[in-house]
Amino acid sequence: MRRLALRMLRNRPGTAIATLLALTAGAVILTAMGVLVESGLGYSPPPGRYAAADIVVARPEITITTRDLDGSQLHNTVGLPEGGTVPVSLAGPLRGVPGVASVVVDDAVPVAVGGRPADGHGWSSAGLMRYTLERGTEPKADDEIVVAAGLGLRPGSTVDVVVGGQPLQLKVSGVGSADAVFFTDARMAALSAHPGRALAIALQVAPGADRDAVAAAVARTAGADARVYSGADRGSALRSADRAARELLIAAGGGFGGYVVLLVVFVVAGTVGLSVRHRRRELALLRAIAATPRQARRLIMAEAGFVSLIAVVLGVPGGLGAAQWLHGELVGRGFLPAGFPMRPGALAAAAVALLTVLSAVLAALIAARRITRVKPAEALGEAAVEPARGGRVRLIFGVVFLAGAVSSSSFTLAASGQTALAGALGMLYLFVAAVALLAPWINAFAARVLAPPLRALFGASGRLAAANLHANARGGAAVLTALVLAVGFGGSVWFVQDNIERGTLAQGRAGLRAERAVVAPAGLPPALADEIRHVSGVRAATGVSHTSVIVTFMGDPEVAAAQVVDPAGLAATMDLKVTEGSLDALAADAVAVSSLRASTQGWHAGSTAEVRLGDGTPVRLKVAAVYDSGLGFGDFTLARATVAGHTAAAADEAVLVQADASATAALEEIAARYPGGRVTGTAELTAQVGADLAVSAWLNRLLIGVMVGYAALAAANVMVMAALSRRRELALLRLAGVTRRQAARMVRAEQLGLLGTALLLGVAIAAVTLTAVVRGLTGALVPYVPPLGGVMVLGGTALLALTTTILPIGRLLRAPVMEHIGLRD
Repeated sequence: MRRLALRMLRNRPGTAIATLLALTAGAVILTAMGVLVESGLGYSPPPGRYAAADIVVARPEITITTRDLDGSQLHNTVGLPEGGTVPVSLAGPLRGVPGVASVVVDDAVPVAVGGRPADGHGWSSAGLMRYTLERGTEPKADDEIVVAAGLGLRPGSTVDVVVGGQPLQLKVSGVGSADAVFFTDARMAALSAHPGRALAIALQVAPGADRDAVAAAVARTAGADARVYSGADRGSALRSADRAARELLIAAGGGFGGYVVLLVVFVVAGTVGLSVRHRRRELALLRAIAATPRQARRLIMAEAGFVSLIAVVLGVPGGLGAAQWLHGELVGRGFLPAGFPMRPGALAAAAVALLTVLSAVLAALIAARRITRVKPAEALGEAAVEPARGGRVRLIFGVVFLAGAVSSSSFTLAASGQTALAGALGMLYLFVAAVALLAPWINAFAARVLAPPLRALFGASGRLAAANLHANARGGAAVLTALVLAVGFGGSVWFVQDNIERGTLAQGRAGLRAERAVVAPAGLPPALADEIRHVSGVRAATGVSHTSVIVTFMGDPEVAAAQVVDPAGLAATMDLKVTEGSLDALAADAVAVSSLRASTQGWHAGSTAEVRLGDGTPVRLKVAAVYDSGLGFGDFTLARATVAGHTAAAADEAVLVQADASATAALEEIAARYPGGRVTGTAELTAQVGADLAVSAWLNRLLIGVMVGYAALAAANVMVMAALSRRRELALLRLAGVTRRQAARMVRAEQLGLLGTALLLGVAIAAVTLTAVVRGLTGALVPYVPPLGGVMVLGGTALLALTTTILPIGRLLRAPVMEHIGLRD
């Protein structure tokens, strides 16, 4: 059977190449995504500044327990965006744990030294990272500091340091090896953004003590609100850039990779199925000469297996190379730290190879099921005429998928944030699957509807085209599905990022009533806004910074963006488009939320919102106001007093100012007190947001572009296969007296009818999907479609369909008629 399968492949290179192309491209994409996931899951952050510690007590993540609809408990772990803290008072009980030799409290505060960002620590924690003091001495007074050697400073010199937005001038007591700065422990405690708490407590185990037993005793002492890290796990004690990179790889590779798996399986099934269907005559002949159904199935599966193995050999190395290229791009664009390692991808390669082979073999088995079930005497008759419609099971499943897509659309339209995006992608697949299953009935209906206009436009060729569309309703299902898939993906997910950027910038511009802003690279002290309010000519001033909060939706924790403001005079500097309540009620025990978040959570003005701050602290806040500008300003607006002691940095990022021109000189004088401080227009802040969005959107655009590109490749592949399979049909028409020109016009009429149906369905699906996503993410009822983008999707699909059909058909029509009249399809 293997030898026969190889001979069949050699004799039918066209369908084999088409299947190979679909499988190879899928293997490349899946391998690259798999390497990302494997690299993320397999990465263990190095101990870093805890290299000399044996055990670390910290709280970088929390586990939230909720109840499912059936009453069972759900446990979800989420990383704390601000990094969790542990009480400093815990150090005392930990010192009393048997086997603990030393205990060091470690905290950090973001600083800027000589204009360069760094982390500030207390000197007692220097030994944890095996710090080397190269010159000078440790800091002994509160006005002394140890700096990194790369700054080029000498002991005894002075340096400008900005902590919490407040500029300080300190004396350099020493120069060390690490890229960090050290204060005295007393000064570090005074500078901490969360007094009385620290990021971690590091312990060293006494010589000869059982480390595992000591770690277990430390865990009992620390309690449930802290986690104990030891051995190779110490690097996970803090939320570092490496840890964020790990989570990015898992989320990007796993999230998009999952959708790509569905897309690849869908495309491969369609391609292999079409290839088998086009070979129905030769398979029927095999059945007529006594080949058993099992032998026919084995033959088809063997062919698919051989092609898939070649695809693995070509696609997996290509995917590994693509992963290395992607790694370089991610590092170069700041998504990954420069030293972040990528795994060789052995597990990803094995998984993709298995998935590729299984997808091809199962698709071949499913496609061959009907042909191999017929009786030998009926085989040639079955092959001669394509059944007009699908089976009852196919119709039932198609209706079920369509119902699921419709119900999913109503849910997605009511959702928000990432839930809306995930729901919309799932809805898109349901709609396309429904079209794929119902395609024979759709094609038959479209043929009846299009028959009059096709006859009017193309005459006799149009009559033949309408008859062909109706008779080949089932055979054209794969072509219709491929076109709908290309239009659905290209017209929906590709424009999501445009709508996010457009909505963010529009809301940001419209929502800033302040004309000016005071900014500084290292931040500004929180008290500066109150000082600016007392400047002559200033009508209002608002300090602004950003954080994140954790909110639970349907049992799953979700990290949401939040802005932190000084509530005094907020309405004069920001117009958040309040729809309920008032920003005047914003206080330490209150919060303002976006309308999308409020509708998702069931909140309204006066409700109680239960959320967790960025460090995991649970709070119950009264909803003071609901506003529409959530995309431009975040889902939550918090008072500074609410987050005091719960953020990593206490500085304001900017102070929004509404003032007369007479206040300009005074504002510039105030800004000049801070390193790099200046007065700028608020339009520059919005422009910077746009630039940051463009950088962060690059990865989304790349991954979405790959999905859209693969869908377009699948459509082209299927249409070329469908066109080349018509050689015998066109030869028979030519022998019956149809001229070459009439045949060409007939094919163009068919393609116009099929393309029109596909565009109508694809645009409708894309419109529903895009509207659901944009409604969930931006609140806009009508999505924005760039004119050029719309032309590219519709025109590109039309050009793709016509090119991949007209050119192959033209080639067939130019060949001698008798050359294509044989038994091969």
